[in-house]
Amino acid sequence: MTPRDLLAWNVKKLRVKRGLSQERLALEAGLERVSISQIERRRVNLGIDSLGKIASVLGCEILELFLEPAMGEQEPENLRRGRRSV
Repeated sequence: MTPRDLLAWNVKKLRVKRGLSQERLALEAGLERVSISQIERRRVNLGIDSLGKIASVLGCEILELFLEPAMGEQEPENLRRGRRSV
């Protein structure tokens, strides 16, 4: 996997694990929602400051955004559509 692939995989995995929508992650990180979408679709190179913001919201170290998935690990599934109660 390329670094861009790893970033996309791990951002989505950690975001879904924490039950955050792309919109909520973007809002809490001070980024545009489209930026999160582009990261997860492997369309954009991200600056280090933005990586730090995303890692902070996801409660992880930047290094964790580049970890190789475990052998046989399935790609994270999307969250259910619609608003979630808080």
